[in-house]
Amino acid sequence: QVQLVESGGGLVQAGGSLRLSCAASGIFFRIGTMGWYRQAPGKQRELLATITFDGSTNYADSVKGRFTISRDNAKNTVYLQMNTLKPEDTAVYYCNAGGQRTSVSRWSDYWGQGTQVTVST
Repeated sequence: QVQLVESGGGLVQAGGSLRLSCAASGIFFRIGTMGWYRQAPGKQRELLATITFDGSTNYADSVKGRFTISRDNAKNTVYLQMNTLKPEDTAVYYCNAGGQRTSVSRWSDYWGQGTQVTVST
């Protein structure tokens, strides 16, 4: 079982920065691609950024140039550096990871519990 625990959310003024962290723990063989999503009230969950085990990244247009995803494979941790935050970035942010429990297990999708980010004007 893989547990993902996010941290780093909070309240910030527009133009400010936050750094989210998501650590994977539990018993597993390996973690593959990791990513960050967000969901604002009344809206669908939105994919923001992904990073492969080898460090290749992809970003949604809404955050490209402002957010940076990175990971530390030794710590099984993924980060999201968020700069120049806007009120429309207010949402619950979720960490996602694909992983295998054993070397012969199928890949499964895991989610964190979410962390609230609120950007004030």
